[in-house]
This record gives sequence, C-alpha cells and structure tokens, in this order.
Amino acid sequence: MRIVRLANFVTPVSGGLRTALDELGAGYLAAGHEPVLIVPGPAARDEQTRAGRRITIPGPVVPGMGGYRVIAGRRRVRRLLDDLGPDRLEVSDRTTLRWTGSWARAAGIRSAMVSHESLAGLLRLYRLPSRHLGDRLNRASAEAFDTVICTTDWAAAEFRRLGVPNLLRVPLGVDLTTFTPSRYDARLRAGLARPGEHLLVHCGRMSPEKRPDRSIRALAELRRRGVPAVLVVAGDGPLLGSLRERAAGLPVRFLGHLADREALAGLLATADVALAPGPVETFGLAALEALASGTPVVVSSDSALPEVVGPAGAAAEDDPAAYADAVMALLDPRFGAAARDQAERYTWPAAVQGFLRAHALIDMSVRPR
Repeated sequence: MRIVRLANFVTPVSGGLRTALDELGAGYLAAGHEPVLIVPGPAARDEQTRAGRRITIPGPVVPGMGGYRVIAGRRRVRRLLDDLGPDRLEVSDRTTLRWTGSWARAAGIRSAMVSHESLAGLLRLYRLPSRHLGDRLNRASAEAFDTVICTTDWAAAEFRRLGVPNLLRVPLGVDLTTFTPSRYDARLRAGLARPGEHLLVHCGRMSPEKRPDRSIRALAELRRRGVPAVLVVAGDGPLLGSLRERAAGLPVRFLGHLADREALAGLLATADVALAPGPVETFGLAALEALASGTPVVVSSDSALPEVVGPAGAAAEDDPAAYADAVMALLDPRFGAAARDQAERYTWPAAVQGFLRAHALIDMSVRPR
C-alpha cells in the first residue's frame, strides 16, 4: 500500500518530529508498504531515503520560528496527491494541511491526522484565546480525517473532552540501540564538568514552546544554593542569542545542534540529569532518548512528559526552586536503572504496528508497487 505522508515544520535541525517521521517511514517500508513523505523546504527535491521516498516542496518560512517552513499552495499539493494516487494519507499538521482530509474523503482514501502538539497548549503559550478557538479547530480536524492519532493520553485529552469518536492513542518509540547507558564517556565528562560537579543537559530546539530558559533558571537556583552543577545545552533555534545572554556568568556550555546521533547519545549517557521543561510537549522524544541512555529527566508538570517518564523522572512546576528540587531528587543513583527500564516500554516496532493498525493495514504487508 502506498502511504503518502504530509508534514510541516520539518528541518534538518528539527528533532522529535523528524525522528518520528523517519522511524515510522522505515517501519512502513520494512512491512512491505510504500511510504512517500512530502515536506516543505527551500527548493524542490525528490529523493530516496531509508524511510522511503521524500518529496520536498518549496514553502515559505514562518516568521519568528527560526527557519521553519510550511507547505502552501493547495493547487500544487492537490496535483501531487492526484499523481501519487495514495492508498492511505497521513498528515502531521493541523494548520495549512487540514484540507487534505477532505481531499482524501472525496477520493475514497482512508486518512489519519497525527496530533504532535497540544493545540490548546500552544494557544495558551502565545496568549491566544485557547478554549473556544482550540475546540473549534480540533473538532474540524477530527471531522476532516477518518482517524486522529495521539501519542499520549495527555495529547488525547483535548479531543476526548469534545467526545471525538475516531481517536486512537499510539505511543511513539525510541532507538534503544543508539541510546544506551553503555555510551557513557569518561573523557567527555572530564571535558564538561570538574570532579564533584553534577552534569546537567538540555537537548531540544531553542524556541519559545520548549522553554529552554527554565533550564538556565534551574541552574542559577542550584548554584545559588551552593550545589556544584553545570549545564550543557544541545540545540539551535531563534532563542539561542537571548539564552546566551541569560546564561552570562553561569557555567553553561552551548553546543548547538548535534547532527551526529552517536555524539548526542554519548552526551545523554554521560549526564547526571536531563531537563525537558517544555510545557506543551505531547510526547518528548528527547526526554525518552535520555531515559534510554540511563539518565533521569526533570519535566514540566504541565506537559505529557510525566506520563512518559513515569518513575524515572520528576515533574516540576514553572518555578526555578521546583526545578532545582527535582534535579536534587534525581541525583540518587537508583534513578539510572529506572530510566532505562522505563524507556524499554517504548519501541519503534510497536509504534509502527500501532500506526499501521490506525491505517487498517496491520496484516496487509505487500510489495511496493
């Protein structure tokens, strides 16, 4: 079966969404299906990847989003969809791509919308009227697609409250081979922290919805208490400059985006505690990669991450003292083993099976046409 997938906000330095699209595509391909991914970019491109065919459509940059682009121009997309003739449609966006659900229904094609973010949470973050507008947009999304896929109960809550009948929860997975405690690197640690110092790490995009400033504020509070902690920040984005200014005088090292997955895995395995303070995270692959590396995670109590990290992490309110308390609690060595155990509950093969079930393709492995 040809599974055509559309997604916005995907760049070479984006993290969780790009990883999920790649892993799911590779899984579809391994199951005998033909995945085709359509994303926006600076120029047109058509290529074969480990996750199947990838078609890039020139799309405009969203102002203030640090380089994120969106697919615009319905006529071009409609022609492309008509030419591809998908058997299934999977859409990872609720903004410029919602109309494709109606296109699929008119064409007699089964469709699914994947909710990678909390719309109500994003609207609150940007101080927009969240309840009424979010409900209206979520109801429109649910009506446009045959299935709405949410990765956590937290993400599904805004749809359940509306009584949406076509809702399916499918957790994502984590690469348990690349991200493992065995990647601990004593030499790397010596270069990042002095003996006796606690090494904290923040991995993620430097953008408002990720709230990376909370990690720096937590470090400042720990240092105020006399706790010998240092922070390493891995990631790039529009807030990087202001974060450097905020971190002045603190032991913070900014590494930028780590394209090398093994280098990232080594950093996560070497840290004592990871911080994932984004309040609107609906799954949090970066946090799960830290857990797989044997590193416990402090997460925002407002997000879906308390559900994901379980007993291998600690949830904190938006307060530097609360984050500092959570870090101190997770320095207990017993959380390392709990972290890996928790991560092993989430595998990509299980996620792929869940998504294929959502597409009604669970027992339909076929040769790509």
